[in-house]
Amino acid sequence: MSAAEWKKKCEEEWSLQSAPMPDGLDWKSVYEAKPFGRNLLMNPAPYGLSKDIPPPEPELPAVPDRGPPRFQPDGNFTGWTTNAEVLPYDTSGIPEGVVVCALPRYSWFAMEQVVDLKAEGLWDELLDEFQPEIAIQDWYEESQLHDSIYQLHVKLLGADKNTVISEHAVNPTEQRLVYSHNWKEVSHVFSGYGPGVRYVHFLHRLKNSFLNGFHNTQFTGSAVIVRPSKSSP
Repeated sequence: MSAAEWKKKCEEEWSLQSAPMPDGLDWKSVYEAKPFGRNLLMNPAPYGLSKDIPPPEPELPAVPDRGPPRFQPDGNFTGWTTNAEVLPYDTSGIPEGVVVCALPRYSWFAMEQVVDLKAEGLWDELLDEFQPEIAIQDWYEESQLHDSIYQLHVKLLGADKNTVISEHAVNPTEQRLVYSHNWKEVSHVFSGYGPGVRYVHFLHRLKNSFLNGFHNTQFTGSAVIVRPSKSSP
C-alpha cells in the first residue's frame, strides 16, 4: 500500500479523524506498532496469576522458618526494575514492660517501568495536541499483612524523563476488621494533561512480612493503555 493508504487505514481503524496526522510519518510502522488499546507494560503478571481467579491462600510451612529473613518474593520480574526496602520493627502497639518473643519484619518491594510512548508508535503532534487518554490499571491482593500494603505512583514525563507533567498516587488503608482475600482494583485515566508528555513512569510498592516464614502481597494485571480518545481538561 502507499503511504497515503496506510495513513487512511490508521485513521479509520482508530477513529482519528480529529487527530493531527502529519504526512511525513511512517504510517505503516505506526499501524504495525498498534499503539492504541494494548498494554504497554512488559510482564504485567510476574506471579502468573489472573485477576479473574481469586488469589491463592497462603501455605503455612510444616516447620516454621526461623530465618534469616527474606525480603524479596519469588517471581519472574523480567521487564521490571525492582528494589526491596526493609522497614524498622514496629513496636508502637506494645505496652511498656511487655516482653515479645518475635515481631514481624516488614518490607516494601518496589517494581517500576518506564514506557517510551514514541517508541510504542505514538507521535509528537498526537501527544501534544490531541493528548489521548492514558489509562492505568492494577490489581493487588488483600494479603491482610498490614493496614498499608499497597502504593501506586504514576508520572507522565517530558522528553528529558525528569520533568513531571502530570502524576497520580494511591496509598489506600486496608479495612481488616472482617477477613477478605480477593483482588482489589486500582485505576486512573489521565486526560487533559498538557503538551510535552513522552514517557509514563509506573511504580508500585507492595508490602511483605517475615515471621516464621515469608509472606508477601501479590499483584497482577498491571497496565498502561493509550486510548484513541481526545482528552478533555
